[in-house]
Amino acid sequence: MNCSFQKYTLNFKQPGETSRGVLKQKETYFILAKEGNKIAYGECNRFKGLSSDDRPDYEEKLKEIVERIPLEKENVLADLAEWPSIYFGVEMLLKDWEHGGKRILFPEVIKEDGFHIPTNGLIWMGEKESMKKQIQQKLKEGFVSIKLKIGAIDFQSECDLMQYIRSQYSADEVEIRLDANGAFSKEEALEKLKVLEKYGINYIEQPIRAGQWEEMAFLAAQSPIPIALDEELIGIYSLSEKQRTIDVIQPQLLILKPALIGGFHGTDTWRSLIERQGGSWVITSALESNIGLNAIAQYTAQGHTRYAQGLGTGQLYTNNFSSPYTVDATGLHYHLDKAWDFSLLRSEERKS
Repeated sequence: MNCSFQKYTLNFKQPGETSRGVLKQKETYFILAKEGNKIAYGECNRFKGLSSDDRPDYEEKLKEIVERIPLEKENVLADLAEWPSIYFGVEMLLKDWEHGGKRILFPEVIKEDGFHIPTNGLIWMGEKESMKKQIQQKLKEGFVSIKLKIGAIDFQSECDLMQYIRSQYSADEVEIRLDANGAFSKEEALEKLKVLEKYGINYIEQPIRAGQWEEMAFLAAQSPIPIALDEELIGIYSLSEKQRTIDVIQPQLLILKPALIGGFHGTDTWRSLIERQGGSWVITSALESNIGLNAIAQYTAQGHTRYAQGLGTGQLYTNNFSSPYTVDATGLHYHLDKAWDFSLLRSEERKS
């Protein structure tokens, strides 16, 4: 086995507005293992400004790890607890390698007709009319779960958008999810949650910024809308600290992004903790390429939750890789008759 890593820049079809600014490009890293015609891939999705391993020595760490993988295999994971995106990339690579380098990481989920996972339709931040057009398009396509990123415009305009959905569909027909990315102040959060209740909100992610455990615990206990933790989980490495997070805050849900919380292993741990408490989870991609999305999708297909997942990012980029996946209003679909095409990645590799 020969291992290497490669940096790759994904280009957005349209700029994506987030709480961390407008994204036009997204950098990611791929680790590759080769032996003859066998090639396995892993994606190390460092998210600038969000990943806890967004550090100046990131590439230096990657270089060290790819040099160690051929001899140490999964033993390198022991040194990656505080490098969650690299941990996930190595997990992905080794599972791909184990199953022949064919991007089949969890063979048990691949049925005669492939598999599919229900997903929500994401509404990006933007001006009110821009968000309304996105909503209209998702409803026209038939999505029954709509997730709005809020906090970019005034609160009343966001309520108007929710009312627009509710004027046509009840909460039983179309669910509304919200991602506040910590946009509410702790002083105003509960009152805003009470206002939002009338729109039949399925749940709200991270109403206040991470790190305010006492205030978040108060909201989880008092909110009329289920509270989901997202950014709150980033940078928590030990089992005892994860357990304490759940014990103190007592959230109803967790939003699990494998690249940000230590891959399959980290996701397994958080899922176990929230289920033990009686809560649930939603697995969400974090702007990966289709390589990372494939790993997350196959992992997710093993689990059971009543919630639609957040796995629809594969269509965002102009230079993503053709894959066996399609996305529509009914979910993310894996097709046995569609193939991977890594020619774009190989082209970039030759340039470098």
